Amino acid sequence: MSERKVLNKYYPPDFDPSKIPRMKLPKNRQYTVRLMAPFNMRCKTCGEYIYKGKKFNARKEDAENEDYLGIRIYRFYIKCTRCLQEISFKTDPRNTDYEIEEGATRNFMALKLAQEQEKREEDAEKEEEASNPMKLLENRTQQSKQEIELMESLEELRDLNRRQGNVDYDSMLLKYNPAELKEQIKRMQEEEDENTVKNLMGIKRKISEKEELAESDDNMTKSKIKNVITSTTQSSVKKKVSKLNLLNLVKVNNVTINNKTKKSCNSLSLIGNYSSSDDSN
Repeated sequence: MSERKVLNKYYPPDFDPSKIPRMKLPKNRQYTVRLMAPFNMRCKTCGEYIYKGKKFNARKEDAENEDYLGIRIYRFYIKCTRCLQEISFKTDPRNTDYEIEEGATRNFMALKLAQEQEKREEDAEKEEEASNPMKLLENRTQQSKQEIELMESLEELRDLNRRQGNVDYDSMLLKYNPAELKEQIKRMQEEEDENTVKNLMGIKRKISEKEELAESDDNMTKSKIKNVITSTTQSSVKKKVSKLNLLNLVKVNNVTINNKTKKSCNSLSLIGNYSSSDDSN
């Protein structure tokens, strides 16, 4: 089964294209083309908005006696989707854009206006530099500073790329040994444990030394208290002994007095006994 849409035609061996008669066409013939609206526009008659990218069956023709540096300028005709009013626009190769001619007005386009403003500013700067040499010198110094900063940043990026490029990941993976890594981890853990034990022992020693100092201080205070107590007790005992001695002395004196009275009484009795014996005689 042959293809419905045949792209390659068969040319017999005796084909001669010069024998084919050429059609007589008008010089500025219009062609029907399919295109999209190149910008947002609004119809002048009905006020319909036509957005950018809307598809139309348009007529195309060459703009007579118009070109830009040998580049042809084409004109297109479309119809409004609401009132069927004809709208025409043409190419603008100078600004790489399209230019509206009749039937509609172009809507606001921020990008185009920004580009135009930027171009105006550049022209004004160029004029100012041409008229003011100091401004030109300032701009050049600023540009040189920017270039130096860019060169420094590029050198930093190159150094980073070199460092990353020198790393050989295959050799690193070959050198990788899980058994050795486990041993290293164990050693690290043992060292950390030893360090922690040493730190704890040092802390305990400090605490014991502090306790010993505290005990020695307590002993000193206790001995001082004992000495004070003993001194106070000795003084009190001495006072009591002195008091007792005084009491004993009083008692001795009383005993001597009693003995004296007893002796006197005995002598009197003897005298009485003697006198009674004389009376009896």
